[in-house]
Amino acid sequence: MNTRIASLVAASLAALATPAMAQSASEAPFSGVRVGGEVGYDHIRSGSTEDVDTSRDLKQSIDGVSYGAVVGYDIAAGENLRIGAEASYAGSTAERDFNNANPTVFNLGNVQADRDIYVGGRVGFVTSPSTMVYVKGGYTNQRYSVTGTDGTVALDQKLDTDGWRVGAGAEFAVGRNAYIGAEYRYSMYSEGEIDFEGNTPDSSRFNLDTDRHQVVATAGIRF
Repeated sequence: MNTRIASLVAASLAALATPAMAQSASEAPFSGVRVGGEVGYDHIRSGSTEDVDTSRDLKQSIDGVSYGAVVGYDIAAGENLRIGAEASYAGSTAERDFNNANPTVFNLGNVQADRDIYVGGRVGFVTSPSTMVYVKGGYTNQRYSVTGTDGTVALDQKLDTDGWRVGAGAEFAVGRNAYIGAEYRYSMYSEGEIDFEGNTPDSSRFNLDTDRHQVVATAGIRF
């Protein structure tokens, strides 16, 4: 499923990019094809407000550094209005805590964040020739490595979770084609499935409740 989604996004962005190559970024600021990177703070937490074990102080969140690459295409829908699409592929260092006296309980078990795929759109408003503010939203799929143990035997599987993401940020033009920026994003994952290795079919889909907050710095170039 994820491979088909990524292929469709790549083909769509390639088709959209064709007319943009004839227009330089200086002709319409913050428009055209862009490629960049992002890095920042990542906080993932169980959405439950209930204490699952009142006898211990269980950690129900993981923190780390998010890092990844993004490709997008923005069009000028007016003098100051920009409408675009983007896709990103990211990783994270957020992981489980092996301290058995204070185990990680996450509505998913002990976890380590793996790759994250995002596909969505955004709407921006150019406030000056060098500044644009925007809002964004779309689909996100986060994969986790999930470890369970009885103290002797450990079982490690992959868990794919589906959800939605919204965010807001600002971009600043640096020279003719480069840009830097900052962005806050919130993601909510509500469905998941166990991704077994080999020929074993994936599990049935089930509901979950996981929140994610990220603050990232961005940088890239436009063509």
